[in-house]
Amino acid sequence: MVGFIAACLTTFGFVPQVIKVLKTKETESISLGMYVLSVTGMCLWLAHGIVQKDAALIIANSISASLAGIILFCKLRYK
Repeated sequence: MVGFIAACLTTFGFVPQVIKVLKTKETESISLGMYVLSVTGMCLWLAHGIVQKDAALIIANSISASLAGIILFCKLRYK
């Protein structure tokens, strides 16, 4: 149960930032390096989850990588 709650919080923790970036298109204060590393790490965790056939890893990292990827895309686009 604790792991499920932790996964939800860390996964959906990106939602407020996604909403803010999409509304304001302001990304100057967001670290490009942090999001490049985060999205890369999430994609690697997703690949690991696929190899291990671990649904929790697959679901959590698919959502996290998508949300963080939106922010990264916006950071590169609105530079």
